[in-house]
Amino acid sequence: MKRFEGKVVVVTGASRGIGLGIAERFAREGAKVCLSANERAVVDAAARLRDSDGGHAIGIEVDVTDKAQVKDLYAQVAAKLGEVDVSVQNAGVITIAKLQDLTEAEWDRVLAVNTKGVFLCCQEAATRMLAAGKAGRLINTASGQARQGFVYTPHYAASKFGVLGVTQSLAKELAPTGITVNAFCPGIIETDMWAYNDEAWGKLLGDYQPGELMAEWVADIPMRRAGNSEDVAGLVTFLASDDAAYITGQTINVDGGMFMS
Repeated sequence: MKRFEGKVVVVTGASRGIGLGIAERFAREGAKVCLSANERAVVDAAARLRDSDGGHAIGIEVDVTDKAQVKDLYAQVAAKLGEVDVSVQNAGVITIAKLQDLTEAEWDRVLAVNTKGVFLCCQEAATRMLAAGKAGRLINTASGQARQGFVYTPHYAASKFGVLGVTQSLAKELAPTGITVNAFCPGIIETDMWAYNDEAWGKLLGDYQPGELMAEWVADIPMRRAGNSEDVAGLVTFLASDDAAYITGQTINVDGGMFMS
């Protein structure tokens, strides 16, 4: 029997990158998966997942900063797949700018998606888990910048430090119910977001050509390579499994040794 046979999993930010990789891994392990994102592409991604794995997958467009949309997301999941067992809060955005150029709108948007969105999804998922009597799993995407803020991204660093705070607080509150709450900090992962990071930071940090800055940073990683979505999905599925039933309130790095704490 596959580890997640009969389990219902929601993954936000699942149209591409880390989120899509996590959803694919859960599907391979037998879960009924809802891929959600704020773009139509997530519906197509779910269809491809059904075709490739022959499993149960749906795609739902949602803005995780909107409480009504978040509530509707989990209601649709319950109606189509069953009540949620595992919710992975992965939706995230980043912008990179010098302090004097960073706009208030950028600050608000990044905090809204990365921190408020995590809270709203955890709130609704946990509410439904409690009502259904499920010892569920809440898993939140933080970042290496939850360990150490980086230049030109104070808003992003603040948002990811916030994810750690939300994770720890909810873990303490929900522990007596059997619901665990954990987070993970991906480092340099081969995704569209990191292609943007390489270009944007490269322009501000020096006269870098695309790929050069990324190569410098990867060379400093003890394991001498960037990560991929499967590296992350392996940890996330472990945290969602029965083997992690006694682990809560933790934040685990997935970064090849970039941060050791």
